Amino acid sequence: MNVVFNNAELYIVDYPAVDAIEIIDKRVGRGGMMRAETAHRFRAELEIWAESGEEADVDAIISAYGALMTQQAIYH
Repeated sequence: MNVVFNNAELYIVDYPAVDAIEIIDKRVGRGGMMRAETAHRFRAELEIWAESGEEADVDAIISAYGALMTQQAIYH
């Protein structure tokens, strides 16, 4: 488990052993898990974002995956 990003609004964790990424939107208390190709695409987008160094772009990345964040985040 690798915490990729954690601030007051978002929590992103990479689980390389199971090829998955979890996103928690703390603002709405919802999250989701991505696996396989979706996780690979998300990782690639995160790498591009990290190279840019702009925190504001994270919302743009997360908004594309909003439909996947359907689980209540009660343990994070």
